[in-house]
Amino acid sequence: MENEFYNRLEKKGVSRRDFMKFCTYLTATMGLSSSMVPKVAEVFAAPKERPPIIWLNFGECTGCSEAMLRTMYPWVDELVVDLLSIEYHETIMAAAGHQAEEILYASAKKYKGKFVCVVEGAIATKYDGAYGKIGGKTFLQIGKEIIPQAAAVVCMGTCACFGGIQAAKPNPGGYKGVGDALGVKTLNLPGCPPNPVNLIGTVVNYILLGKLPALDNLGRPLFAYGKTVHDQCDRRSHFENEEFVLEFGSEEAALGYCLYKVGCRGPETYNNCPTAKFNGGTSWPVQAGHPCIGCSQPNFWDQMTPFYKEM
Repeated sequence: MENEFYNRLEKKGVSRRDFMKFCTYLTATMGLSSSMVPKVAEVFAAPKERPPIIWLNFGECTGCSEAMLRTMYPWVDELVVDLLSIEYHETIMAAAGHQAEEILYASAKKYKGKFVCVVEGAIATKYDGAYGKIGGKTFLQIGKEIIPQAAAVVCMGTCACFGGIQAAKPNPGGYKGVGDALGVKTLNLPGCPPNPVNLIGTVVNYILLGKLPALDNLGRPLFAYGKTVHDQCDRRSHFENEEFVLEFGSEEAALGYCLYKVGCRGPETYNNCPTAKFNGGTSWPVQAGHPCIGCSQPNFWDQMTPFYKEM
C-alpha cells in the first residue's frame, strides 16, 4: 500500500523527497517533535484508520470546501479515498436531493458516537431557523439532529466558528456559530477561508495521537492559532523600524514595508498565515501586498471594518 502511494505521488510529479519535506513542515506546524516525521508520513502512506467524516454545509459560500479541495500531499482524491472516510459532503458526493439526505441520516446512525462532524457555515436561529433550510429542514434542526451524535465537532471557517459575515450587523436571521447556536463544544478552525493545512494537521493529530490538539480559549488549535499574524510576519522588522506603507502603489509598497498604516489587523489576529501560507505554500495576503483583515477573529466584519483604516 505504501509503495502504491509513492507511485501515485510520482505520477503527479512529486518525489518522495518533496513529500517528506511536506511531512516535516506539517509536523513542525503541529508543534510535534521532528522524531514524529516518519509517523506523520505513515498516516498518509499507509493509514491504519480512516475516521468517518460527515461534512455539513449551512450558511456559507463553500469557500472552505474550495480550500479543502486544493490541499496538497494529500490531494483531495487521496484525502477522500485513503486518509478519511467522507460519508457525506453535499459538494463532492455523487448523490443529490433526497438520496443525499438519506445518506446523511443513515451515516449518522451507522457511526453514532464515532464520526467526526465537520461543519461549514453559520446557523440561523431567529424564527426557529427559518432563514436557512436544506431539504425542507432548517440548519438549526439538522444541526440538532446530527451534531450531538458526533464523537467530535470541527468548525471549518469563521462562519461555522463565530457566525462570519452572516452574523454581521444587523443579522436579521440571527446567525450564530455552531457552538453558540447549539450549545456544543467545538474545535474551531476560523479563517475566510481557513488554511487547509490546519484541517489536515488536526486530522493527522486525531489519527496519530487518538485525540484532538490542544486548544485556546476560543476552541482554536494552539499549533495554528497560538501566535498573532503580526508576531510571525516577514514585515515585522519594518514595523519596528517605523517603515510603513501609507498608500497602495507607492514606492514603500513596492519595497515591502509594513502595512499597519493602511489597515493591517495582524497585531490583533491569531493565525499561522505567515508560516503556513496558501496555494501549497506559495504566498499569503500580506506577502502579496494586502493587509490582514482579521478574518479568523470573532465578529471581524463588525469589529475590523473599515478594513483600510489604521487601527
